[in-house]
Amino acid sequence: MNLDFSNVWQYWPFLLQGLLLTLRITGICAVVGLILGILLALMKISGLKPLTLFGRFYTSIFRGTPLMVQLCIIHFGLPQLTGLPTTAVQSGILAFSLNSAAYISEIFRGGIQAVDKGQYEAAMSLGIGYRAMMKDIIIPQAIKHILPSLVNESIALLKESSILSYIGAVELIRAADQITVMTFRFFEPYLVIAAIYYILVMILSGIGGQVERWANKSDQV
Repeated sequence: MNLDFSNVWQYWPFLLQGLLLTLRITGICAVVGLILGILLALMKISGLKPLTLFGRFYTSIFRGTPLMVQLCIIHFGLPQLTGLPTTAVQSGILAFSLNSAAYISEIFRGGIQAVDKGQYEAAMSLGIGYRAMMKDIIIPQAIKHILPSLVNESIALLKESSILSYIGAVELIRAADQITVMTFRFFEPYLVIAAIYYILVMILSGIGGQVERWANKSDQV
């Protein structure tokens, strides 16, 4: 079989459109998931039983069911219940953000609990309130140690965004589908998409490696 990538590059606007949407969704979901994940982690360690139970229940639901199922429920089910239709992109952002928050909450919970208990005792002995202690002392230390894990979660989000093609969003996989329809070439478009994903993942992995080296170096100072 002779490979011919000329037909693929002829439709590069589809690839660019898919790439930009993939990056936009990954970036938005990473930020929203981070914020929600921190809130959930604080709920789990708050000591208040209702908040702890809610945090654990939320995490068990989103970690215990497939992301594809969650996406379908949000995109097809919620409009039926609420009467408010959502676009494929809106549904994807909501589903990925809620799903990512569950995983990030566990990352943060582990990071917070890994902070030396002497930090808590020192803050309490100085009369620092719980909120100020968490904001200024505990969470900054926890973030430094969990940054590599957060980068890994971003990589997972990037790759998971491919399932948006199922509900019609024109991300990278959907762009490849459109190219195959127009060119009747199947191997080359998906090979190009695989290469793009690989490059993006390698870039994020490189960032994660740099962050991990920075965290380890700062611990030695």
